[in-house]
Amino acid sequence: MNLWTRIQVIFGAKAQAALDSVEDPRETLEYSYQRQRDLLRKIKQGLIDVATSHKQLQGQSKKLRARLPQLEDQAKRALAAGREDLARIALLRKQTCINELAQLETQLQEVAEEERKLTIAEQKFALRVDAFRTKRDTLSARYTAAEAQVRINETITGVSGEFGELGTALERTEEKIDRLQARASAIGALLENGALESPGDDPLERELRDLASATAIEEDLAALKAQLNQSSVQVSVTEQVTASLES
Repeated sequence: MNLWTRIQVIFGAKAQAALDSVEDPRETLEYSYQRQRDLLRKIKQGLIDVATSHKQLQGQSKKLRARLPQLEDQAKRALAAGREDLARIALLRKQTCINELAQLETQLQEVAEEERKLTIAEQKFALRVDAFRTKRDTLSARYTAAEAQVRINETITGVSGEFGELGTALERTEEKIDRLQARASAIGALLENGALESPGDDPLERELRDLASATAIEEDLAALKAQLNQSSVQVSVTEQVTASLES
């Protein structure tokens, strides 16, 4: 394959691809069907015209046949009246009618044959148009179904991709939650162990402070108890003195 042939093939393929992208087969089928219907209408119109001509020729033939007896009668009456010249004219007209009738018969046969052929052609073409219409409907339905299936598959493919992205996002979220929970647990353990206390806060010093606080609390508690006991003694003495005075 030479370079020019390859270029033609490439451009032809690209043109075909561009045509396929914009062409809707259903529109092409519909256009072809309407074209065939137009042709069928023209054939039917031609058949009507031929049939009309046939009827007109038949009418003319009928008129000429009806005139023959009249002309013959005119010739007889002219001879009876001694007018041979008028009889000749009547007979001449009669012969002219006969010649015209012969020509009309030929034309009638030709028109009848043409009408027969057109009738057969119209019937055959009508059958072809009907068959094409059925084929058009079938192909259009198949194309519509295939087109819908492609759209559905593309949608499913897109949804699958979105679900895949959502799954990945969920996995990342779960991993992040696990990391945060692990970090929180580690920090909690370090807090319990005192590993995260400030450098100046010695654990021993903190324990001594706790002991001092506990001692102070115990001392305060003992003082309060002593005060309560003293108050109880004073009340008891007061009650005894009061009782003695009353007696």
